[in-house]
Amino acid sequence: MAFFLETLLGGLMAGMLYSLVALGFVLIYKASGVFNFAQGAMVLFAALAMARFSEWIPLWTGIANPVLTTFMAFVVAAVIMFVVAWLIERLALRHLVNQEGTTLLMATLGISYFLDGIGQTIFGSDIYKIDIGMPKEPILVLEQMFEGGILINKEDLYAALIAAVLVTMLSVFFQKTSTGRALRAVADDHQAAQSIGIPLNRIWVIVWSVAGVVALVAGMIWGSKLGVQFSLTTVALRALPVVILGGLTSVPGAIIGGLIIGVGEKLSEVFLGPYVGGGIEIWFAYVLALLFLLVRPQGLFGEKIIDRV
Repeated sequence: MAFFLETLLGGLMAGMLYSLVALGFVLIYKASGVFNFAQGAMVLFAALAMARFSEWIPLWTGIANPVLTTFMAFVVAAVIMFVVAWLIERLALRHLVNQEGTTLLMATLGISYFLDGIGQTIFGSDIYKIDIGMPKEPILVLEQMFEGGILINKEDLYAALIAAVLVTMLSVFFQKTSTGRALRAVADDHQAAQSIGIPLNRIWVIVWSVAGVVALVAGMIWGSKLGVQFSLTTVALRALPVVILGGLTSVPGAIIGGLIIGVGEKLSEVFLGPYVGGGIEIWFAYVLALLFLLVRPQGLFGEKIIDRV
């Protein structure tokens, strides 16, 4: 039982990180109807900015305090992601309003390759590290209840808590604020939102900025765990089954879908892996997503589209 709970907790913590990446897809799709294939590149670009400014700020300012340096690097990286969001809206999306979905998809692919290239040009292509002070040693809990206790990785626990706080804040932002309601109105009908005075261009800048901050936090956490390298762009691919499972238009769906995928990967790896061979944790989520596409294409919490003829 202790081993099962340990695996379950590990899956839940990994699932929160998947939910964080999936939120970037959901936020942009809700506001603009664009499936943003540049989300992985945004995670990488934000992580590179954070890692490199963590190195450069002490050299430029002489500040030796690592906590202050990390905070300043985070602020600078956040400002950079706001600028990136503004440029994306100003130079690309503003000119593609009401275009076909394929056109918007190709635009995000182009943005993805551009961010990959410009990130490598500005920040370099080596493997960098981000140290945000998360402890890496494991801890034992519930030793009195289970023999040997349950082993939990502190870094995974802290990362899951950070992701949970951000996800909660975004949920409250969407549900309780006037800007959040405007975002949902734009998501429901662009033309109707414009007709009642909601500025579409400003809303898109806001949602891409929020997605940029989400990408920064995701890149910061994954960079701390894995190192900042160009394979970080594949983190977004791990979030695709989460989006399919939870629904492209649902913030709660991204959370629940992430938890299901995280737990499913861990449990399948431990309990099914010995019978079907290694690597099941890599393809399990995609098989589960395929089954959902066959049975419920809109996902658990997605909106069912009904066309009347």
